[in-house]
Amino acid sequence: MAVSVYQINKGINKSIEFKGLKAQYIWYLGGGAVFLMIVFAVLYIIGIPSLICVGLIGISGVILVVKIYRMSNTYGEYGMMKALASRQIPKSVKVRSRSVFLK
Repeated sequence: MAVSVYQINKGINKSIEFKGLKAQYIWYLGGGAVFLMIVFAVLYIIGIPSLICVGLIGISGVILVVKIYRMSNTYGEYGMMKALASRQIPKSVKVRSRSVFLK
């Protein structure tokens, strides 16, 4: 039996990278996989045929992996946090009264 050994690349002051996924995207992919397993169990318990369940979860899993890898490559380690934070910065600040500056 072959033993699988996975290499986790981590240098000094660098975030974890696993098979091209950086930092928090590893957790997103793991959480998505757990969620898909729960959905599979629910669909199977409801009584949907197992082949349909496997097909739906397989397609959803492929979409999940593609999206997570795309986000990892697009945003990098901190880019998604920066993109979400930049949306919260107002475009302009309107002051209707000078009382703020007079105190």
